[in-house]
Amino acid sequence: MVQIRLARPEDAAALVGIYEPYVKETSITFEYDVPSVEEFTARIQAISEGFPYMVCEINGEIAGYAYAASFRERKAFQWDAELSVYISPRFHRRGIAKVLYECVFQFLREMGYLTLYALVTIPNRDSIPFHERLGFYQIAKYPRTGYKLGKWHDMLVLEKRLAPKPDQPEPPHGFSTLPQEFVENILRDAENKLEQYWNNR
Repeated sequence: MVQIRLARPEDAAALVGIYEPYVKETSITFEYDVPSVEEFTARIQAISEGFPYMVCEINGEIAGYAYAASFRERKAFQWDAELSVYISPRFHRRGIAKVLYECVFQFLREMGYLTLYALVTIPNRDSIPFHERLGFYQIAKYPRTGYKLGKWHDMLVLEKRLAPKPDQPEPPHGFSTLPQEFVENILRDAENKLEQYWNNR
């Protein structure tokens, strides 16, 4: 049974469980310390105030999550968003990340966002082609910008254009302003896409 839904504060413990090995064992995130459940709860609440924060459940178990956040805090960047996705190793290569990202794309487009960014530590043989298949392209590299697990790491900046940039853009609006029916339809379509993907494999 597949469910794509919005994250809730009570999901924090499960999401920390997914995030923990990325913190401890990889340079995919530059975070050194695994956040507490309380801290992660606060993050979910803060992000969800203005952006989509998605989870995928498989038979009642959270398999992964994705969310958008402000790319930069200065007001001139308000049409830009940064995306993140984390999938439990048990559920890799099952189409979950793609479906979660596509949900976020649709919500952000409707909210008025124009440009999306993903920051990818390299080497990362899976993440770069994954993003490129979804329409991201490389625009910059920060060489030896982060030190973790005894090494300096480069970081790639990938960009995806959601919509053309008008001369006088209207400010984007918050996720909570989207009609409930629109949100529910996107979530149900995502569930159907994931199930169809599995059935066709």
